[in-house]
Amino acid sequence: MFKNTIVIAILLFINTITAQNSIQGTVTDSKSGAPIPGVSILIENSKKGTTTDFDGKYTLSGIKESEVKITYSFTSYIQQKVSVQFDKNSKEINIILHENVFEIDEVILSTPFNKLQSENVVKVSYKSVASMQKKGIQNLMDGVSQISGVTQMSTGSGISKPVIRGLTGSRVLVYNQGVRLENFQYGDFHGIGINESGISSVEVIKGPASLLYGSDAVGGVLYLVPEKYAQKGQTKINIKSQFTSNTQGINNTIGIKTSANKLQFLVRGAFNTNADYMVANGERVTNSRYNDKDFKAGLGFKGNRITTDIRYNFNRAENGIPHDIDIQETTHEINGKHQGLDNHVLSIKNDIELKNSKIKTNFGHTCHKRTLINEGSTLIGMDLNTFNYDAKWYLPNWNKLESIVGIQGMNQNNNNFGKIYLLPDADINSVGIFTNLLYDFKTIALQGGIRYDVRHIVTEDISELGLSDYRPGFDKNLSSFTSSLGLKSKIFDKTIVRLNIATGFRSPNLSELASKGIHSGRIEIGNSNLENEQNWQGDLALEYAHTHIEFFANAFINSIANYIFLAPTGEVQEEYIIYQYEQENAQLYGGEIGLHLHPHPYDWLHFDSSYEMVIGQRDNDTYLPLIPANQWKNQLRLTNGTKHHSLEKYYLNIGVNHTFKANKISAFEVPQNDYTLLNTSLGADFKFQKVNLNTIISVHNLFDKEYISHLSVLREHEIPNMGRNILLSINLEF
Repeated sequence: MFKNTIVIAILLFINTITAQNSIQGTVTDSKSGAPIPGVSILIENSKKGTTTDFDGKYTLSGIKESEVKITYSFTSYIQQKVSVQFDKNSKEINIILHENVFEIDEVILSTPFNKLQSENVVKVSYKSVASMQKKGIQNLMDGVSQISGVTQMSTGSGISKPVIRGLTGSRVLVYNQGVRLENFQYGDFHGIGINESGISSVEVIKGPASLLYGSDAVGGVLYLVPEKYAQKGQTKINIKSQFTSNTQGINNTIGIKTSANKLQFLVRGAFNTNADYMVANGERVTNSRYNDKDFKAGLGFKGNRITTDIRYNFNRAENGIPHDIDIQETTHEINGKHQGLDNHVLSIKNDIELKNSKIKTNFGHTCHKRTLINEGSTLIGMDLNTFNYDAKWYLPNWNKLESIVGIQGMNQNNNNFGKIYLLPDADINSVGIFTNLLYDFKTIALQGGIRYDVRHIVTEDISELGLSDYRPGFDKNLSSFTSSLGLKSKIFDKTIVRLNIATGFRSPNLSELASKGIHSGRIEIGNSNLENEQNWQGDLALEYAHTHIEFFANAFINSIANYIFLAPTGEVQEEYIIYQYEQENAQLYGGEIGLHLHPHPYDWLHFDSSYEMVIGQRDNDTYLPLIPANQWKNQLRLTNGTKHHSLEKYYLNIGVNHTFKANKISAFEVPQNDYTLLNTSLGADFKFQKVNLNTIISVHNLFDKEYISHLSVLREHEIPNMGRNILLSINLEF
């Protein structure tokens, strides 16, 4: 019996080896016919892939399937997809790539089936960090806010977080390394705690994504894609330095990455320091300075059936708490009231390919230590530890039906170590199960799913019964069903329409349930009786794309039951206004419209323009707080490729952004005037043998306009936003 088993195993192994197929070929440019090195070649729904060598040649081996779809992509070229059926073990596929005047049609990682951007049923906005940096950005959120429908809430120049169609804080999930970030991000003075170094691109889902990500994704998802490893057999070194005139800031980063046959490795460090920022009249905002240190590392393994990616990120930030314009100094040292923030993120991602299906898992641990320090004393100190798990089984395809079943969960613990307990010690556990289906016809694709989540929150007593500072703990269970249904149709040759209806939910966070004390310049009081927010959103998107013009129009309506918000009670304690969390049904509606022109024969000219609006109202017809004002964003780009000695390309960007008056505001907000900002940047790419050099000089707020953004936390103190700011960036790659 044992011998027979051995013989059968050997025969199966031999059959597996002999059944493997391979593809080889060359990728060339459509105009010159020259080979293109570095083209990314990937088998769809698989981690198996390769890149072209210096001569544009490639080989894909070890293919077990009899039929595969392969994508060929490279920056500035139109991505191609080829279906291959094997009638023999080896195939030769030669590809000709055509230049793409629009941004590359990337594979989107934030959606369940990882389709190309043009193939997704749910519209996802994509932007590479490299394209953001060409326009000159001081931090990651400056770049993200360039996306239509996305703005940012800021506290000075060092603290900011995304606002998607009027929703922010806990209603927008931020994912890094495939792990949801948990760092008390819902507070006004709390940023996302991520340095843009080591981030390859950002993807934004505008609308409820609770089906994919669970609680808190009622407003959308900001998905950060980490930088890729080096191509096989290559080692790359990257050094970048940026100087910021307004804050006298210096931002330095260095990264090294190398890849062997199966193992890949990268490491990157960054240091960022800034003084108080200057407003248009030349005065500085006291204590708005900040320092940031960041370290990232990655280790990858590519096997025949298993791909593993281990990533680690440590970020230490010191952010001053600005409050006035009085003391004028340019020191970078943090010596006033400030936050000390330590973020650790460890993730382990595995892709396992089975015979006709695959399993994807991602386990993450985040450790966030937050302190509020004044005169050397820790007033508030909290340790937040979160373990996330995510497992998806991609079932075998049936006809044209793709399906996924999965489970996601989170275990979280908060412990206090400071003098003041703004939030209690707490344990939070949540788990969700879901399924998602995609059926792709020739001209129509349908996608839908359903999910069920449970969350359990337990807090401990603060102080003792009978004492004035006593706060009883509570034990709360929350649960919800969510679902979505979407349709994508190619109604004309170059016109796509997307219609999505989705429901999401958000469990009240720890601050909303249990906070009590001075926070963000006021007294905040939580409400342990708060219920889940539950929303329904309808989203209609129309896109037209031609060689020289691209047009889009998006409209949405978002109805949220039990919307949670902070409102003043009318009471004052120790000169602080008392705010308490309330709930009421609300609606948000609006949309975005825009175009991209690339007129022929002026291939060096691009013009982008978009208009975006959102209105938020309560059931009593009053307006919601913290809703962004309408915006009109315009961008003129002039790009010219050249082979003049070492100069390869130079480009000029001119941006004119108009923000309309914020007048549809809540009863306790002050209207802000409209303003127009002019931004410009000039850059050039050089190549010296094996060294690439990129230089950029940009000017934000060129005319030194004095303004106050409606989404600035400092507007309550009548402190303007940053004045003119010149950035000089130098980037070297070996």
